[in-house]
Amino acid sequence: MNTIKNENYFFNEAEYEQASNSYLMSVVAIIGGLPLPIFNLLATLIFYFYNRKKSHFIRWHCTQALLMQLFLFIINSINISWTIRIVFGSAQLTNSYIAYLICVVIFNIVDLFITIKVASKVRNGATINLWFFTELTHLICKK
Repeated sequence: MNTIKNENYFFNEAEYEQASNSYLMSVVAIIGGLPLPIFNLLATLIFYFYNRKKSHFIRWHCTQALLMQLFLFIINSINISWTIRIVFGSAQLTNSYIAYLICVVIFNIVDLFITIKVASKVRNGATINLWFFTELTHLICKK
């Protein structure tokens, strides 16, 4: 995770706040939909569509937040479907499942802390480059 201070750009406080909120949407959605990962993705997706026509700074951060949530949605959905198959008897509890479950829990906890840290730094005018997501964000969100 790299921090880049936006000294060459002149954004106002409202843009910093909107960009920061793009990360916080997933945290807010956790309160209402923790067991269902679709709520986090939908909240971030709605926020993205609402802000996609705004400044490049806001759009860029909304895109990066959306990519983070899409990744979590995929790994959480696999975990939920695997758990349902185990509960209803079409699959067995294995070491692979337990290892995947532990990884998913770790990813979600790390994502929560990263999201809060990134939102805080973006609110202060920094651009946070997250490994893997930044390059995709650059490809998707061009000036």
